[in-house]
Amino acid sequence: MILDILLEVVLPVFVLIGVGSLMQRVFELDLYTLAKINFYFITPAAVFMSMYLSEMSGELLGTIALFYAMYSLILYLIGCIVAKSFKFNKGMKAAFNNSIMLDNAGNYGMPISALVFKGDPLAASIQAFIMSMQSLLTFTYGVLSIQGAQLKGNYRSLVIGFLKMPVPYALLLGILWNALGAPLPTFLSMPLTYAQQSMVAVALLTLGAQIVKYPLRLGRVTVYVSMFIRLLIAPVIGVTLVYLLGLEGMTAQALIIASGMPTGVNASILAEEYRNEPDFAAQTVLISTLFNVITLIGLIALARTF
Repeated sequence: MILDILLEVVLPVFVLIGVGSLMQRVFELDLYTLAKINFYFITPAAVFMSMYLSEMSGELLGTIALFYAMYSLILYLIGCIVAKSFKFNKGMKAAFNNSIMLDNAGNYGMPISALVFKGDPLAASIQAFIMSMQSLLTFTYGVLSIQGAQLKGNYRSLVIGFLKMPVPYALLLGILWNALGAPLPTFLSMPLTYAQQSMVAVALLTLGAQIVKYPLRLGRVTVYVSMFIRLLIAPVIGVTLVYLLGLEGMTAQALIIASGMPTGVNASILAEEYRNEPDFAAQTVLISTLFNVITLIGLIALARTF
């Protein structure tokens, strides 16, 4: 089983990440343009199509939302305990909590789900919903925590940034179209399907290019504390919540795997945007992604027992 996971899921993912890293070193790709293509078209298209084709009931959506709310709250409390133990200042506390709460559910989690579950509509819908909630968390708590640490209080820009996010709109439109049972015109369905099918390759190539941007440093203890929580404690929380909520089958498997994603690039983007511990944030993204090669194999193997 472990060899199958390595060959069928992990290696394809990291081959694409490696190609993206190599292309960035050779060609110095325009990361801004790549990020915009992912953020404003490919990811929303994948989310819309996943929800449009979804067979999730309203009850299942509510259960997943409850799972994610409890999961995020527990990680926040753990982050606060660690911050107090290490006597972090407000800025470092915000950066640390973002590093463990904001995972890479989009340009890493979505491709992983597609490869593990071979494009199953239910699994894709669950991951798309998780990614949408992750986006909401990023532009609410993620931004507020940093602004609160810096005492800027620029809540107008927060609201504007939130309203500019395309993923929540794609999520709601997909759910609505699904509920209405309305057919999708070919001139819309074909472009959206092409975009959805390109998501795995484009997202992972972009991630590989983004990772190269940050120099690797191995001497910061707090980075490893963050990685330990993100890659080991977070999946334990996920498995526990799956048991408590009585979930099983593909739903349980998808949520367990989703709980073990590395720190998201958004944590680093926010840190750079607000000049709040950018080096720490960049290192958590890079190192947690590298070590996820190991933890992901074990997590997928564990999830398949449910």
